[in-house]
Amino acid sequence: MLPINKHCGVVIPLDRANVDTDAIIPKQFLKSIKKSGFGPNLFDEWRYLDRGEPGINQSERKLNPDFILNKENYRQGTILLTRENFGCGSSREHAPWALLDFGIRVILAPSFADIFYGNCFKNGILPIQINKEMTDLFFKKALSEIGFKLSIDLEKQLIIDDGERYTFKVDEFKKHCLIKGLDDIGLTLENSKDIEVFEKRYYNQYPWLAK
Repeated sequence: MLPINKHCGVVIPLDRANVDTDAIIPKQFLKSIKKSGFGPNLFDEWRYLDRGEPGINQSERKLNPDFILNKENYRQGTILLTRENFGCGSSREHAPWALLDFGIRVILAPSFADIFYGNCFKNGILPIQINKEMTDLFFKKALSEIGFKLSIDLEKQLIIDDGERYTFKVDEFKKHCLIKGLDDIGLTLENSKDIEVFEKRYYNQYPWLAK
């Protein structure tokens, strides 16, 4: 998993509340269990004027010029700013896969759906809950200033906007995993020596199970 600690990026203002996981990555793209390749279909039904299907030539599709990801100022953005209850709906892990594959490393919102929130941490994305006032302030700046950027310091739990610094809360264990780049498998492998010792002792005691 890609670690994240300090990050600076252009803010993408997605001014919608209750964005569900089917909007983030529509159901027809869930056939693959690979974590890569979903970025071109992120927000597919809003991003394109035609219906997307797996295997279709993306270069031949017509973009929706009014959608925020298709505007020149935001195409290289890596910080997504959105509204309440982001990631609601089904628990599909493909949603953070698609966001990460597009290049999103940080999501700012007043609230998140619980399962989506947890899935972000397991896939190298930092979701940060901010209050309504901060949300409105960042929307105003992101929509009015070309290339508006924010810096994130996960270790110090800071959002930095030029000289202004805003603190945010994050679970210490989740914070540790993101900084170290540890998903569930990585966490298990941190105990690989202990696992090897246990397996050796176990199979010495029950050798027929090793066959």
